[in-house]
Amino acid sequence: MARGFNKVIIMGNLARDPEVRYTTSNQAIAKLTVAVNRVSKNRNGEVKEDVDFIPVVVFGNQAENCERYLRKGRAVLVEGRMQVRNYETSSGERRWVTEVVAQWVNFVGSKRDNDGDSQDRGTQRDGEDKKERVGSLREKGFDDDFPMDFSEVDSDKDDSDEVDIPF
Repeated sequence: MARGFNKVIIMGNLARDPEVRYTTSNQAIAKLTVAVNRVSKNRNGEVKEDVDFIPVVVFGNQAENCERYLRKGRAVLVEGRMQVRNYETSSGERRWVTEVVAQWVNFVGSKRDNDGDSQDRGTQRDGEDKKERVGSLREKGFDDDFPMDFSEVDSDKDDSDEVDIPF
């Protein structure tokens, strides 16, 4: 029999806050729903945007970290495997569930992107004011991707053809 390969990588935004439960052996299990946008064209050539809501299950310490740091709308990159399982309801009906079992959950973006969010969950340290915590160029009126004029870099040097790029 041929060896199989089951690998899933998805990137999207959380559709709701993580739901965490604990097993009888005190292992954390987090359920996430990741919304992934999909763009396609119909027969008339019109662009159509759809969203897939993908259920993800995370175990152990990663599940607790998801509960601690993730909230609805936060971007995540999930790497794991696809799992299909079934169970029987109390009325005797058989139900099938397809979900991604996460091996890694990477929090995409920065705390700065969810600035107000960290205060709501009490992660701000005592005595730390907002300027120390954020410390970004946004406070000074710059956007993240502000254009840089390289002609002004090292302008006091001689007018040679070489420009020293500062990165």
